[in-house]
Amino acid sequence: MAASLLAGSMLALAAPALANDVVIHAGTLIDGVSRTPRTKVSIIIKDDRIVAIEAGFVTPEGAEVIDLSAETVLPGFIDCHDHITGGNARRDLLRGTPEKQVYEAMVNLRATLRAGFTTIRDVGGNVDVLRALKDGLRVGQVVGPRMWVAGFSIVPTGGHGDIYNSIDSTWKRTDDLLTLPVISGKYEARKAVREMQKRGADLIKITVTGGVASHNTDVNIQTMNDEEITSVVDTAHMLGLKVAAHAHGKPGIDAAIRDGVDSIEHGTYSDAETYKLMKAHGTFMVPTLFAGFEIAEETRKNPDKFAPDVVWKAQHVTPTMSSNAYNAWKAGVKIALGTDQLGYRPHGSNAFEFQYMVEAGIPAMDAIMAGTSSAAELIGVPQDIGSVQAGRFADIVAVKGDPLKDIKVLQSVDFVMKGGAVFKRDGRMVVPK
Repeated sequence: MAASLLAGSMLALAAPALANDVVIHAGTLIDGVSRTPRTKVSIIIKDDRIVAIEAGFVTPEGAEVIDLSAETVLPGFIDCHDHITGGNARRDLLRGTPEKQVYEAMVNLRATLRAGFTTIRDVGGNVDVLRALKDGLRVGQVVGPRMWVAGFSIVPTGGHGDIYNSIDSTWKRTDDLLTLPVISGKYEARKAVREMQKRGADLIKITVTGGVASHNTDVNIQTMNDEEITSVVDTAHMLGLKVAAHAHGKPGIDAAIRDGVDSIEHGTYSDAETYKLMKAHGTFMVPTLFAGFEIAEETRKNPDKFAPDVVWKAQHVTPTMSSNAYNAWKAGVKIALGTDQLGYRPHGSNAFEFQYMVEAGIPAMDAIMAGTSSAAELIGVPQDIGSVQAGRFADIVAVKGDPLKDIKVLQSVDFVMKGGAVFKRDGRMVVPK
């Protein structure tokens, strides 16, 4: 019941209802659920929802016609591991302000929508900033995709994401903006979940192993113990929230799966035993190949910007992430697309993840489903987003070309509709009516 109430509150982020009926004439439709594309179909939209899919090009009386008869139409894309306040909006902790971060993140949101991503799951950022952005989206002050947000990651003391790692131990903040989610023990874990939910989180993010981009943390070591993970999971699920677990090394991955998390983010050193566990527990894998390639490239170009151990990890972990993504898919693990953009490339580059998945060996149709219907299942609202079907929100994109033959065409989205409102037409952003 709590989960359904949460989903309902989040889906208020849809674009304002439209007065006119709309029909889209789609030359080819990849609907996100069928493995066989359809040709020459009409998508009939009433306000912000799809009401029917009909064969042939039909035009209901009084409906506005959007002619995409020469294009491939797909569901709006979903990024299940974004950091919309990262990159240019990453906060300078000593000199920046949350207000400045909001304005910079608004640019990232617009770029992400322009790329065809009509939904994102933000798994690590200032919860108050993210809540402000969600409020702006709801009332039309901000242009961007629907958002499900985790807020601050809950991290073990000294683990990946502990803001006080490697700095002067006497430096202290005068508020709890960043210190709250750093926990030791099950009671602090439980409190952190409740605080994040109170401040606006829609899901919970935890870090159970070291990270690639963090200095002096070993990706293979489990840093959050089972008692702490279980406390997070039990509390989050009681509140109707899902749990995403950052995990690279097998000990942490397997523990998080057994303890009930809903998704493994990265999952780099998974193996056949891990995949069996994931299938048994229904756990999703979010491979985040984009981030792997991104940091590997950046550490090659500018090694002096990083600690030596970060450079080493970036160069060795990335190829393993690709093989893990393929092996997990081949084993039948549920895969959801996520980029984990670190900011070295501009926001709006999310569709490169489709390319990296295909280059890893995952078929193009499966990569597309990972970024549409499977992603919607992970978020928990497949009845509303992730597919072009009657009853779903009219979140629709179109590209010129066939992504099943050349997945790279998804990097050049020509048309974007979110909730029945057109945000991009003929390759240009437009102001919805």
